[in-house]
Amino acid sequence: MGFGKLTAVLPESAGDSTAPLAGVPLGEFWKSAKAEDAGLTVDEFAATLLKVGTKSNFGLPPGTTPSRNQITYFLSGLQLEDLALAHACALGRDEAWRIFLAKYREPLLQAATALTRSASGGQELADGLYSSMFGLSERDGERQSPLTYYSGRGSFLGFLRATLAQRHVDALRRSSRETELPAVELAAANTPPDPSPVTLRQLQECLKCVLQSVTPEDRFLLVSWFLDQRTLLEISRVLQVHEATVSRRITRLTGQLRQEMLACMVGSGMSPAAAKDAMGTDPRDIEINLRTVLQGSQTATFQERSRTDSQ
Repeated sequence: MGFGKLTAVLPESAGDSTAPLAGVPLGEFWKSAKAEDAGLTVDEFAATLLKVGTKSNFGLPPGTTPSRNQITYFLSGLQLEDLALAHACALGRDEAWRIFLAKYREPLLQAATALTRSASGGQELADGLYSSMFGLSERDGERQSPLTYYSGRGSFLGFLRATLAQRHVDALRRSSRETELPAVELAAANTPPDPSPVTLRQLQECLKCVLQSVTPEDRFLLVSWFLDQRTLLEISRVLQVHEATVSRRITRLTGQLRQEMLACMVGSGMSPAAAKDAMGTDPRDIEINLRTVLQGSQTATFQERSRTDSQ
């Protein structure tokens, strides 16, 4: 595949199944996602992006027609590399499965062992997950794999762990209907229903409002700890304070933000009980690019601040 194909965007007159993505820099997304390493072509990755974006209307309210810029913004906020890997594995690409097993075999085995409380049980659970995800079954001539449900909106490892836990619950249900199931099954049964579109919009607006009011110093803390996953030691060296101080500030800040979120949602018309339930919403369902909101023009990145303080 030539370099021109890599950097090209679909022309405005494209008439194929990916025509809604006309003008979007699909080649750049494909390259950024390392999709070639996983065995995906540009067209295959474009089809995946279109499917994911269409399902949520590219982060816009139902009935709204997204512009090219809105589509590009939405797609750029996805976990593109994880998305390409997941869908290439679902298609049975050997290259993708080599990457997948090298990256996730050990974490999934550890998670499976923790769920089953047995090394042999964990190995059996993990092996069963691989066979399911490989898509050994077919429907209407197409491979069926749960990996196709991964949307790239959150952590791929988190998605895999959740899928593993659900398979464990299903196995327990099949093995005995009379034996009381462990806490993991009860937790799944008590999971609240998916939030309504109205609730999601209120959450998004309140979250955006609350985060935009955070000071540059606190934004730096949030980005470094939650998004960049820096250690307390790394952050403390940049801020020139003790690790314990950083930990206390993060705890205080997250508690403060939670209270402000609850107050905002109650102020928008929710009952206190409904607001508390809404706080349990899966972050992947909230269509906000947190890095964009938090890392505003007044907030230096971890790397930038580190370089400045070292000079």
